[in-house]
This record gives sequence, C-alpha cells and structure tokens, in this order.
Amino acid sequence: MRRAAVPAPAHPGLAELAPDQRLRRLELTVTRRLDGLLQGQHRGLLPGPGTEIAGSREYRPGEDEVRRMDWAVTARTTVPHIREVEADRELSTWLLVDASPSMEFGTAELDKRELSVAAVAAIGFLTAGTGNRLGAQLLTSTGLRRFPARSGRTHLLGLLRALLTAPRVGGHDGPAPPVDPPHLGEGLAALQRVANRRGLVVVVSDFLDGLPDDHDDPAAWEPALRRLAARHQVLAVEVTDPRELELPDVGLVTLVDPETGRRREVWTGDAALRRRYASAAAAQREQVRRALRRSGATHLTLRTDRDWTADIVRHVQAQRRLAAAPAPTRGGRS
Repeated sequence: MRRAAVPAPAHPGLAELAPDQRLRRLELTVTRRLDGLLQGQHRGLLPGPGTEIAGSREYRPGEDEVRRMDWAVTARTTVPHIREVEADRELSTWLLVDASPSMEFGTAELDKRELSVAAVAAIGFLTAGTGNRLGAQLLTSTGLRRFPARSGRTHLLGLLRALLTAPRVGGHDGPAPPVDPPHLGEGLAALQRVANRRGLVVVVSDFLDGLPDDHDDPAAWEPALRRLAARHQVLAVEVTDPRELELPDVGLVTLVDPETGRRREVWTGDAALRRRYASAAAAQREQVRRALRRSGATHLTLRTDRDWTADIVRHVQAQRRLAAAPAPTRGGRS
C-alpha cells in the first residue's frame, strides 16, 4: 500500500534551514541527547595489531615479516604477498539509506527523508571512535550513490550534508522518476559486495518496497537482508509517519502515489473507510516487522511525530541490557 504525498507543514522545520545550520543543529541535538551513550571503545581479545583479515598486498623486503606471508595468494600470483590485518577494536559500519520518493513524505516537523538523516547522524556519533570507519550507500530513484568507508568527524559531516542536499523527485531541483528505479533488494545486494569485513550494517528505510499482497509471502528484499545478517550485525531502522497509520477526518483529499504519480480522491469523512485504512496500515507494519525478524535484523522504529533521540536512546539501552544479561542455561537442575 503506497503512501500519499501531502503539502509540507506550514511551521518551519529542519528542511527550511541552510544545510550547514541543519548539520550544526543536528550535531548539537545528537551529542547532547546521546552524551551518555558516546563513551567506550572496542577492546581487542588478543594483543598486537589485530587478527581480522583485511586483504593482501605484495611483500616488501626488509619491511614486512615473513610470518605474515599469504601463501595462498603467493601461489596463485607467483608474486610474494603478505596478509593485512585490522585491529579487533576497529568497527566498520555500513549504511544503506533509502532516499526513494516514498521517503519524501511527511506531515510532522520532519519528513521521513530528514528523519533518516537524523538516524544516520546518531549512528555515526554512536559508532565514532579511533580507527572506526563509516561507509554508506544512498538509494535514490536514479540509482545508487556510494560513499567509501572512512573515519573522522569531517567524513561524517560530509556524508550528512550529501544526504540533506540530495535532489528530490518532483521538486524544482529533482529529476523525473525513471521508468525502472532501483529497488531496496538491489541496494542490499550492492551493500553486501562492499561490506566484506564483519561489522555493523544499518538499513534506514520505510521498507514499503517489494511488499507482496499476500502477507505470508516473503518481501522482495528479505533474502538479501538475510544474507547480510548471516555475516554482520544488522540494524533495520524503520521510518514512519503518523498519516501512514491512520487518516484524519478532513473531508475530500487527493492521495498521490509518490512512486508512480497515480492520484485518487478519497472522502475521509467516511468512518468505515478510516477504520479499513488503519487496519490495512497496521497489517502492513506487522508484515514488515515479521519480515525483519525472519531476516535476523534488529528492529528500531522511528516516527516523524516523536522524539527520535529518545527512541534511539531507549533502543540502545535495551540492546545493552540484552548483551549484559546472562545466557540461559540448557537442561534441568543437576
């Protein structure tokens, strides 16, 4: 079920500010509200430079240790190669941010696209640390835009600026929607090809793409997400708007499908229609929740009409309590 496009709210929000002002405001909000969650580093289990294989390169006589020789690559290429490793304490985080037309919908202070940028900012600050790297892929109606994995605050702010200023379909600066835009499953498959080191994968989307009419059938993006979760820790950030869950009683409205441009007039004064809409929307969200659970992803829901920083804080604290909880014992008492 596609969501309707509605006029932007009259009061000024994040979208009406200049990009640099938006970033400063966003950074201030994140660092203040998440201050208690930004401490801590990843300690390696073994001393030394690390044990995580990061690739191979040619051997440099006099500089490299022979015990790090990669004999398999050396045999294939007939050129001496050594293994490169990364410290266990370093975390690689990869983001897939959905910037399709359905993410431009919003009836609160932020629209879904801007809320997704706020989520990326929070994740970036929470995972920041010495040696930690952050990479991203932006799924737009015209294709995938890739940002290589790098570390540092400058890289994070540059990524946020690019997300904030990405062209919007239907706007004066946006291109016309293509006939066959890329799908969420394609973005997940592309992310799997670049996220070759075990780490954290974050998918920010409304997850409406590829949902089947039969709620018992898997979503089109589900197999790709399951493959990512088999190697990485996957966090699925579902972004929603209150008007996607229920219709207000405002008389005759014109609903527009942001993906196809189709229009339909709806009389919202019909109470039975509003109940059917709310029931269908709830079933759709339950369909997304079950698909994410089957895929093995951790699920975080953010809404444009709620305090997103509080929602992220609650989620992080809940995950930390789960990680600190003792593992259940098997079998009965001896």
